[in-house]
Amino acid sequence: MSTVIEVDDVWKKYRLGIIGTGTLRHDFERWWHRVRGKPDPHSKLDQRSEIRNQKSELATNSDHQISGVSASLDADEVWALRGVSFEVKQGEILGIIGRNGAGKSTLLKILSRVTAPTKGEVRIKGRIASLLEVGTGFHPELTGRENIFLNGAILGMTKAEIRTRLDEIVAFAEIDTYVDTPVKRYSSGMYVRLAFAVAAHLEPEILIVDEVLAVGDVQFQKKCLGKMGDVAHQGRTVLFVSHNMTAILALCDRAILLSDGRVRLDASSELAIPEYLGTASRDESTDYDLTGYKYRPPAFPEIIRKATLRRKNLCKTLCFSSEEALVCDIKLALPRKLFFPRVGLSIEDEFGVRICTLASFFGSKIPALDTESVVRCTIPRLDLGPGKYRLSFSVADSSGQWLDIVENGAAFTVEWTNGFQNGEPYHRAYGPVVKASGWELLDQPS
Repeated sequence: MSTVIEVDDVWKKYRLGIIGTGTLRHDFERWWHRVRGKPDPHSKLDQRSEIRNQKSELATNSDHQISGVSASLDADEVWALRGVSFEVKQGEILGIIGRNGAGKSTLLKILSRVTAPTKGEVRIKGRIASLLEVGTGFHPELTGRENIFLNGAILGMTKAEIRTRLDEIVAFAEIDTYVDTPVKRYSSGMYVRLAFAVAAHLEPEILIVDEVLAVGDVQFQKKCLGKMGDVAHQGRTVLFVSHNMTAILALCDRAILLSDGRVRLDASSELAIPEYLGTASRDESTDYDLTGYKYRPPAFPEIIRKATLRRKNLCKTLCFSSEEALVCDIKLALPRKLFFPRVGLSIEDEFGVRICTLASFFGSKIPALDTESVVRCTIPRLDLGPGKYRLSFSVADSSGQWLDIVENGAAFTVEWTNGFQNGEPYHRAYGPVVKASGWELLDQPS
């Protein structure tokens, strides 16, 4: 397949707090360089700053010197992207994942020509339709029907081409009653439905979709995911940003993980998603020290200090069989004695799908916790399919007020040991839960 998107060493710097350069002279210089087709003189670091910082960067052996560009910044500047490079083939569905602030939306805006890179080059073959924010590309005073024709004209389509797809777009968006109503009266969900329907049905060669689909209801999200799959099967290319790892796994064979403006990993979705969720980078230790843990919300004190995984015989381990018990010891440091606490533990698979939640208030209440306590949770039988799993922890008072939450605090692996003694392996496509069952042939149908 031919390459339709090439991103070559793209950097993007933003200035914080002000619009423009801050002076009329610099604003005029920026405009004059843009008119002549030259780079912005006030968005790139000059050679003097690069030379000035070279010695200190080499001395600290940091990663601030990338591709010959100095990553030093003034106090009012920030790098949104740092040396991003990748290629996308025709007909590929590429997932772009990462934490908030990683640079995902900035990258999509550069690919959509909404903004230009500070340094680097983007080469694109084909028409692009972008769905970046609710209402992007719509005129609020125009009706839904008029906005469909407007967006089609922007994509270079004729009125006749748009008319042939108009009924299909309206039916997909489920706005038949409101198609002749100004879109300023639409709800955010109606906006998204119409915007996606327009972007997907007007046949762009490249479709770019940001997390905006999360605004729609669950049924419409499934509909959109199916449509994006159909678009790719027609030979068109899709770039999909989402925090829904199940959707990324189902739709994308390949994913790019962004972190701090850089490409941390470019691999299959099955490899990129666990790395994003943090399971691939944790130390292989049966004792998980959770003090100073980065996935704890900043508003919470460090009450949950450590988690230790054990077998039923209390031997420490990270690897279990499906029919085994799992014992988890949770060390707590409370500011005061806590009566009838609500201690919780949840299990998620390596793609972030929650499988179950276990809690002390589900019939086995703890009467009180001292300031230094260890709570033990015993799962008599895992009944999980082979794979990697994550544990998250929480503590609340008797009223349900959260005191501390730690997501992805520990991880363990389940290996298949042929517990049913039938020689047949259990594939995770069968589902995350493995249950024993009895089968018999009846003499007469009931």
